[in-house]
Amino acid sequence: MVKVSILGATGIIGKNVAFTLASEDTVDEIVMFSRPESVEKAKGETYDMYDALAARDIDCKLTPTSDFRQIAGSDIVLIAAGIPREKGMKRLDLAVPNARIVSYYSKKIADFSPDSIILVVTNPVDVMTTVALKASGFKKSKVIGVGNHLDSLRLKNYFSRQIDINSSEVHTRVIGEHGDHMVPLLSSTTIGGIPLKYFVEYVDLDITALVERLKSAGNTIISKKGATEYGPAFAISNLISTIITDTHRVLTVSSYLDGEIERVEDVSLGVPAVINKKGIAMIVPIHMNDIEKKEFLEAAKTVREATHEVLDILNL
Repeated sequence: MVKVSILGATGIIGKNVAFTLASEDTVDEIVMFSRPESVEKAKGETYDMYDALAARDIDCKLTPTSDFRQIAGSDIVLIAAGIPREKGMKRLDLAVPNARIVSYYSKKIADFSPDSIILVVTNPVDVMTTVALKASGFKKSKVIGVGNHLDSLRLKNYFSRQIDINSSEVHTRVIGEHGDHMVPLLSSTTIGGIPLKYFVEYVDLDITALVERLKSAGNTIISKKGATEYGPAFAISNLISTIITDTHRVLTVSSYLDGEIERVEDVSLGVPAVINKKGIAMIVPIHMNDIEKKEFLEAAKTVREATHEVLDILNL
C-alpha cells in the first residue's frame, strides 16, 4: 500500500497534484486534507476525480478529511497549504504567514505520521523547507522542498522549443533559490551530448533572454491566468513518483545543506540530489564556473538571512 497525504488539498496546487498523481496509478490512497470549512469542497473534488479515473479503470482511493489521524501511515506528506503568490508579489513576501502554517502542519506530521517523508511546496519553498525541518524534528534526508525541480524542467523546455529539438536531448539544471537568485548551470548544460558553449555557435540562441524568461516565468503565468498549476503539479507528481518507485533519479530539490556544496551550510537550497524511497540519498557534487559559484553563494546568503528572520519570529 502506497499512501500519500496532501495538506492543502483544495488549493490549486494541492488538487492538481492529487489528480495528476492519481492518474499515474502508482498510489493506492491519497488523503486530501483540508480545513474543516473546506471539507465539502474536498469531497466535491474527489467525486469529480473518481468520474475521470473511471475512464481509465484506476481505483486509487481518495479520502477527503480534516482529521489529522487520517494521515497516519503515509509514505509522503505534501505540504501545499499557504497563502498563494499574487501578481507582482515576490516569494519572500509570503515568508512569515506561510511559515506559521508550515510549522503547524510539520508538527502535526511528526505527531501523526512520524515515519513519512515531508515534501514542501509552500512558497518561499527554500525557507519553508528549513521551517518544516526544524518544526518536525525529522532527519534532513526526510524533508524535501520541490526547490528548482520545476525551474530545471522549464529551462529544459525553453531550450527544446527554442531550437526545435526533442527535450530528452537537453540536459540542464537550475540550482540555488527557487526565486530571483536561481542559478542556471549553463556551464554544464549539454544538448545532444554537445556542451552548450559549442552548440550556440551553430544556432540562433539568445541565452540572456532565455534566462530572464526563466526567472520571470511564474509571474508571467500568474499575470495572464491568475496562478500556476499544470507545471508545478506535474513537477511535484514527478518527484513523488520518483520517491515511491525508488528509482534513484537525480533531481534538483531544496535540501538543508551542511557544507556539501561550496561549504554552504545552515540553509536549504536547490541542489542536485539522488532521490529514493527513503528521501534524499545523497547530495550530488556540482561543478560551477566562477560566475555560477558567485551567484550560488549570493543565493545562500539571501535565503539564509530570510530563513533566520522567520525562525526567530517563530521561535524555532
